[in-house]
Amino acid sequence: MRSDRIKKGLERAPHRALLRALGFSDDDLKAPLIGIANSFNEIIPGHIHLREIVSAVKAGVRQAGGVPVEFGVIGVCDGLAMNHEGMKYSLPSRDLIADSVEIMAMAHAFDGLVLVSSCDKITPGMLMVALRLNIPSILIAGGPMLTGEFRGQKVNLISAFEGIGKVKKGEMTEEELFELEACACPTCGSCAGMFTANSMNCLTEALGLALPGNGTIPAVYADRIRLAKETGKTIVSLVKKGLTPRKIVTLNSLKNAIAVDMALGCSTNTVLHLLAIAKEADLPLNLQMFDEISRRTPLLAKLIPAGPYSVSELHQAGGIPAVLKELSKLGLIDTTCKTVSGKTIGEIINSAENRNPEIIRPAENPHSKEGGIAILYGNLAPEGSVVKSSAVVPEMLKHRGPAKVFNSEEEAYEAILGGHIQPGDVVVIRYEGPKGGPGMREMLSPTSAIVGMGLGSSVALITDGRFSGGTQGACVGHVSPEAAEGGPIALVEEGDIIEIDIPGRRLELLVEEKELEERRKKWKPPKKKNLKGVLKKYEVLVSSGAKGAILE
Repeated sequence: MRSDRIKKGLERAPHRALLRALGFSDDDLKAPLIGIANSFNEIIPGHIHLREIVSAVKAGVRQAGGVPVEFGVIGVCDGLAMNHEGMKYSLPSRDLIADSVEIMAMAHAFDGLVLVSSCDKITPGMLMVALRLNIPSILIAGGPMLTGEFRGQKVNLISAFEGIGKVKKGEMTEEELFELEACACPTCGSCAGMFTANSMNCLTEALGLALPGNGTIPAVYADRIRLAKETGKTIVSLVKKGLTPRKIVTLNSLKNAIAVDMALGCSTNTVLHLLAIAKEADLPLNLQMFDEISRRTPLLAKLIPAGPYSVSELHQAGGIPAVLKELSKLGLIDTTCKTVSGKTIGEIINSAENRNPEIIRPAENPHSKEGGIAILYGNLAPEGSVVKSSAVVPEMLKHRGPAKVFNSEEEAYEAILGGHIQPGDVVVIRYEGPKGGPGMREMLSPTSAIVGMGLGSSVALITDGRFSGGTQGACVGHVSPEAAEGGPIALVEEGDIIEIDIPGRRLELLVEEKELEERRKKWKPPKKKNLKGVLKKYEVLVSSGAKGAILE
């Protein structure tokens, strides 16, 4: 066992003395040492209950003959960090999380890891470190939040974001918005739609690094506690078998996850995160593969924000196993891929059932023949850009309009709420990329304001930043190269015509190349910001969004 390096032999008497100070018995010193990375804190609704999840994990570890050792991991609530300087720290936290777990695991020679996560950058950070370290690991999430109810309608966090625009437009009173905000997030858990947190936790199932139900069992269900106990038992089994993440996560299992991603219309952030996870596993994943898989994968579910159904309703319909089963009918899933459960994907889906064909459409009756995310290229995005096509209304799948250009999220948000954006416009938000932000901020506030102002079916938005999984509309993110690196998005001028063709996978700036060359000669890199600490390091090390914003 890895932990023998701190437990066995004459030279380890001091190490054992320190472990005995923790209350370790002779039997404990012979058992597998399981590190439990707990991202609990009291500021994220998706994490506030993780102490209870960890208690259940510990019980499972002990039942299986292991010794659980808990340690803490940071986490950012993207909702609370949204639309201010705090969002610049969200994506950088992904790499800090991976690094901190690596430090704890290597310094203390854990035999296995249970990664207890839930939201946004925390789950991908933990998956990254699992592949980096390649010691037996399993992830369990805190589970999705339930939807709220506002005057007979289902609501969630995005309803509150969009309510701001409705108030500005005069379609809702401030009193009504206050009433809505009080019921939009009624329980603990990761926000109720197929946003980034739930997307990544569902894809972890498809990757094989979590037990069935991880992505969809609601946070408040007793089934979540039972899953946590089983997770604790499973990690001890993984240690005894020597089954490590790189024996589970292969290029084919990544393709399985991307197929599920496309079938569910998951968050565009999954593209960033799966690229980063693949990099840690030394697997050759790239943007083109996402689009190739999207082209042949049908959209089987329209979940919030693309449709009316929540993740808890997806669970009742059969969850990720049922989605995998439908996709396997079309030959889109490698059923031989291993999972932490000890079963292959094929064995898991044998007992799966699609219990609600309206929520999970049968493979022969999809919402559309192509998946929920599209990769667009063109002279405005030579290295690619990403759009959640499943959340775009039909009339905006192709759009041509004049650019309204902003060099920060704040400028754009103020203009949208101030009524300065007209039907047909293409809002351009630049210098918000990985280096330009720095931190590649999510743009949920501007996109929600566009919808709330009644412009969702007539206005597009493009950015070198990124979007929340809660974003809907013709919103194209991850435009690469980014403006701060001299990408074409830096050359766009007010009134330039931009063409978006999602079916054709094109993003074009309709300006003559000769004119663009003249603009390139005049362009100057933005003045260096007076950065300190984390953001200063991040700006220096981070790569393009087209590469997953990995640190190089």
